[in-house]
Parts: sequence; structure tokens; C-alpha cells
Amino acid sequence: MSELEWRTDAFAELSSAGLYAILRERSRVFVVEQDCVYCDLDGLDAGSHHLQGLSPAGELAAYARLLPPGLSYPEASVGRVITSPEFRGAGHGRELLRRAIAECERLFGPGPLQIGAQRYLEGWYGEFGFKTVGEPYLEDGIPHLHMLRA
Repeated sequence: MSELEWRTDAFAELSSAGLYAILRERSRVFVVEQDCVYCDLDGLDAGSHHLQGLSPAGELAAYARLLPPGLSYPEASVGRVITSPEFRGAGHGRELLRRAIAECERLFGPGPLQIGAQRYLEGWYGEFGFKTVGEPYLEDGIPHLHMLRA
């Protein structure tokens, strides 16, 4: 599989086609694939940065939303973490999360990161230094955990 081109854009820097690709993939993965009806457009995109891994053909292969401290949690956060189905199995998800952590530090300075992770991914996020805090909770019918990376 080819290497991806990585870019991070503030919301205002996204083209309409780029924003459409992001929202399409988020809907495809979180609403259709996971069979979870929820409102993805939560009002947090405009204040966030958007990390994208693009294939040589310009397809969105991987994506994460980077939220500054105070927007969703007191800490900076990474959310809407996606590897598009056609690009899974090549290690792009791990590269995405490594880059998301580094980009949060570059954009928002050093400090902890908090995430709301789907519970089945607890071990995967743990490999990147995230530790579970608090009790599991249901979000849109899916078990989640708050996790913190100090």
C-alpha cells in the first residue's frame, strides 16, 4: 500500500470538497458501518483542526479531529478517529494516532489529552499511553470510556 500524504487544516482552511470527504467518511464509518444513528455535526468542527491522511489519488484514507483544551474537555482531545475501510490493515490507524498526538502537542502545547474511546478500543489506545479514568458509559448506545494520556 502506498504512503499517505498527511496534512492538518483548521476548519476555515478546509476546501468544500475536503470538508465533504471528511463528513462523508465520518458518516460512513460511525453511522452506517457501526449502525449508530446520531448527529455527527456536534458544533465542534469549526473550533478544531482536522488531520487527514490522503492517498496518492487524493482519497481520504485516515482522519482525526484535534480539539483544543476547553472545547470538549478541559484537556486537548483527539476524536472522530477513522481509517477508511478501503485502507485498513496497512498500519494507517497507528500512524494516524501517532501523528494526532504529535499535532496536538504542536498546536496546543505539551499537556494531557483526554478522549472518549469506544470500549473495545481500550487496549489499542492503551498502547499509546492512554489510561482509563472513571467508569464505562453508554454514548449513542455504544459502550465508551474516558481515557487520559498524561
